[in-house]
Amino acid sequence: QVQLVESGGGLVQPGGSLRLSCVPSLSINNIYVVDWYRQIPGKERERVAFSSRSGSTGYADSVKGRFTISRDNAKNTVDLQMNNLKPEDTAVYYCHILISGQDYWGQGTQVTVSS
Repeated sequence: QVQLVESGGGLVQPGGSLRLSCVPSLSINNIYVVDWYRQIPGKERERVAFSSRSGSTGYADSVKGRFTISRDNAKNTVDLQMNNLKPEDTAVYYCHILISGQDYWGQGTQVTVSS
């Protein structure tokens, strides 16, 4: 059973920064794509960033230029650096991978941006 553990959420003021980490129970070198999603209550889950094993990355338009996804092979983590946070970034953030047609999700970490 693959497990994903997220950490790093919290309360931050507008304009602040947070760094989320996702630790899979298998080597990230064996995972082709790792995504970060977020979900606001009452809305569908939205993919905000992805990182592929080949080095390519992608971002939702709403976070482009503010969020950066990266892999740390030494720590076996996939991190999401979030800068210049806005109140509309408030959501539960989830790490996601797809292996052999099976979706795996972390438990989620709450990010709240408020003054």
